[in-house]
Amino acid sequence: MYPAKSSEAAPATGNATSQWSSGLCDCFDDCGLCCLTCWCPCITFGRVAEIVDRGATSCGASGTLYALLASLTGCHWIYSCTYRSKMSAQFGLPENPCCDCCVHFCCEPCALCQEYNELKARGFDPKLGWDLNAQRGAGAGKAMYAPAEQGMGR
Repeated sequence: MYPAKSSEAAPATGNATSQWSSGLCDCFDDCGLCCLTCWCPCITFGRVAEIVDRGATSCGASGTLYALLASLTGCHWIYSCTYRSKMSAQFGLPENPCCDCCVHFCCEPCALCQEYNELKARGFDPKLGWDLNAQRGAGAGKAMYAPAEQGMGR
């Protein structure tokens, strides 16, 4: 874990006993998100990825790569699974109801909705992107880590 910068959300350690704030099949609770994810999952994924990566990748870049993988290989679920695993590690969430890869392979839209809703429950607004969420202090004290330091080498 790296120290937080003053403009970033405050870091906190993940709680190993955390639970998902919504169930995998609760995607119909937000009809707008459900429709967006069913018809254009690359947008939902891109928004989730930008927050989970703490702004290191943009919504547009992640969403575009997701769409390309979906259209060219059909293996977009592998890419999105990695972000579920990152989110689980950051928040101390269990692999529930089964391993992350199985969740994304079998229930991709539901998994994306659950991840999006988890970010909202933890104080983030994925529509705003990382920078605006960090400026408004979203997720402060909610197990989000500060961005990794970037550089050419050590």
